[in-house]
Amino acid sequence: MSSTNPASGTSLGRRLSLAGVLRLRRPSEIWFKPALSSVAAVAPPNLLLLALGRLDLAMYTMAGSLCALYAHNRPYAARARTLAGVVLGMLGGVAVALGTASLTRNAVVLVTVGALLAAVQKALCDATRVGPPGNVILTFVSSAVLFVPQTPGRIPAHLALAAAAGAWAWAVGMAPALVRPHGPERRATAQALNAAAYAATRGTGDGHDAARAAGYAAVQAAWQTLLSLPATGIRATTRRSLEHLVVRAEVALAAPADTDPERLRAWARVLRGTGRIPRTGDASADADELLGADAELTARPAPLRRRLGPLAPIAVRTALGCALAGYVSLALGIGRPYWALVTAAALYQANLTLTWSRAVQRVVGNVTGVLLFAALVPLAHLGQVLLVLFCLALNFGAEALITRNYWLGSVCVTPMALLITEFAGYQQPGRLITERVVDTLVGALVGFLAAVAVTNRRAGDRAEQAVTAADLACERAARLLAEADPAPAALEAARRGLAAALTELRATADGAAGEWWGRALPQERVVLAEQSGHRTLAEAVRRQPARRDRDTATRAEDVRR
Repeated sequence: MSSTNPASGTSLGRRLSLAGVLRLRRPSEIWFKPALSSVAAVAPPNLLLLALGRLDLAMYTMAGSLCALYAHNRPYAARARTLAGVVLGMLGGVAVALGTASLTRNAVVLVTVGALLAAVQKALCDATRVGPPGNVILTFVSSAVLFVPQTPGRIPAHLALAAAAGAWAWAVGMAPALVRPHGPERRATAQALNAAAYAATRGTGDGHDAARAAGYAAVQAAWQTLLSLPATGIRATTRRSLEHLVVRAEVALAAPADTDPERLRAWARVLRGTGRIPRTGDASADADELLGADAELTARPAPLRRRLGPLAPIAVRTALGCALAGYVSLALGIGRPYWALVTAAALYQANLTLTWSRAVQRVVGNVTGVLLFAALVPLAHLGQVLLVLFCLALNFGAEALITRNYWLGSVCVTPMALLITEFAGYQQPGRLITERVVDTLVGALVGFLAAVAVTNRRAGDRAEQAVTAADLACERAARLLAEADPAPAALEAARRGLAAALTELRATADGAAGEWWGRALPQERVVLAEQSGHRTLAEAVRRQPARRDRDTATRAEDVRR
């Protein structure tokens, strides 16, 4: 697997390469869902405010409405909890921003509070793995609210508007459950099957290591999706059926030579429809396969404090970069320093290499979006109805395009943000365009320099820990395989644990390799751990048919007796 990984000694010139940064990918399979949800969540509040002649309050309803962008890949039981948490997090950030804005108009203080809020939002979103769009939307809203004049008496009403829109966004996000209640988990399982089938067709040729790594990541994502479903009731029955299919994908990755890729793809096609979930084979063998999953259900997740610990360098980067970007924008006389602050906040990814890529994408997307705004603004000034309709169209376009590449989505996000500033009254386009371009460049440059200055030395430590965890998981599975007749539950739990450890090792190693100034990555240990782990996984998979054959022979002998 190591052949696809950047070596720890990769030159700075290669890390700064622009190749592939702006390349368009295939759109997300469900690109239209967040796009339609955002329009459905934003349109009613905005149109109602337009009818009431209070479009100046749209900033507060937008805070709640934009929560509909989250959790589209999660099963609906988990989505309900995640969306509720996002709404509460949004309201918390808005409340802090409103309170600060009502107490002071000192721009330096406002930028400082905005930077600290951005760091907290980044750390919490990463620790809870809330998923796209992460902390960027939360930071965009809270930073914008900070720079709107406020009085204590109006805070309850503004929070109520945000809460009402957030409740509507929650309803919009949950509405598809009425039509296809098992859609997210079926889709996640289908993706795992397709990824395993693709890896099996790569053989041992070029691209096999990358395909296998992607397959294990898809399988692990499917397990996380399924294990978030209820353990009892109707949904538990669906989960059990899907778990059998995920095990088949897992087996295919460990023993690709014994895999029928077309069968996996056929199962995936059935899952994408509305038909019954396909069966995988013998019922007794299927029951044995899930013994390892039962053990995982009883495992408690790591405490939030422990998950936040490794994110400290990223949080410091965010706070420092956002604050410095805002201060530089103030020094240049820009009236909206929160644009520079939000640009910096949007840059910070898992490592410095990815942060560099996001900086390039952000600048290209924002500058192109400013040009689009210049073309749209004369039409938008013809009436507030057109202003709202343009914002809705750009909202849809942003979510529809952002999965192709971040910069392409930014082409729509930028003019939408500029048009929103005109809800309270039309402004001079030339000044808006100039300030937005300057703030984009300031935020990207200062934010990236802050990321360079704050090194993530813990990335190397986490890679060491991941290697150790993978080695221990491999040893545990190897000990069980050495037994003449290992307990099925223990063997399945060990196999599942080893697969998860290898997936975590690959993600951690990739993240550490993207840090420029950190300690050297233990590349040789990573390669050896992965090779040994995959050999052990393959042996565990081969052991399963032998055990099943013995069990079948025993049952047949009992029947004859």
